[in-house]
Amino acid sequence: MTRPRRTLTERGKKIAGIAAIGIFILFSGLVAWFIGKPMVQFVSEPDRFRAWVESKGALGQILFVGMMALQILVALIPGEPLEIGAGYAFGAVEGTILCVLGILIGSALVFGLVRKFGVRLVEVFFSKEKIQSLRFLQNPKKLNFLAFVVFFIPGTPKDLLSYFVGLTPMKFSTWILITGIARLPSVITSTVAGDALGLKNYQFALIVFGATLAVSGLGLWIYRRISRAHEQRRAR
Repeated sequence: MTRPRRTLTERGKKIAGIAAIGIFILFSGLVAWFIGKPMVQFVSEPDRFRAWVESKGALGQILFVGMMALQILVALIPGEPLEIGAGYAFGAVEGTILCVLGILIGSALVFGLVRKFGVRLVEVFFSKEKIQSLRFLQNPKKLNFLAFVVFFIPGTPKDLLSYFVGLTPMKFSTWILITGIARLPSVITSTVAGDALGLKNYQFALIVFGATLAVSGLGLWIYRRISRAHEQRRAR
């Protein structure tokens, strides 16, 4: 009598988990289309966005932090326009602080959700091939160091990494510390460029964008070299 009940319970949990993932997929798609897309378009109009922020007062800061958290949670929404918009509307220093706060909140939510639902949730946004490309982070002895390096390097797929970390044995406190510090260079370059645009210092903004593009390209190349080197070692 006990066995059928246990089987039924396990099946019920499995069905509930699949249903939850399905709801999350639907939720993410709807949010990305009806909220994320207009949000990014709005932030991409810097003068209008700054006027809106100023009209909201302190509420504008809170709402922007929510936007950043939503961008981390729904990986389909690009983050770069939001970071540039933050620099334009709030200035480099305040914009950076608000971006990091949003990133920390969003990263905490993602970590908790992935720990709850596992790899099925990660596959909502990323293919199995992309997830497998991060196998080099599965070494427990080097996990924290490699995660910090990969997040520190501009140009790496940070949205994918944010979801993947929840599949590793990394502690929550360690993850929050890493994501809060290692993502700073990437955020700062975007907010500084946005601030320069707001001050109409277009030459400096172009220099920052050009330097960021070059460093991002180099960072992506380094990231791919690390990933390929790990795959070659595994093949041996």
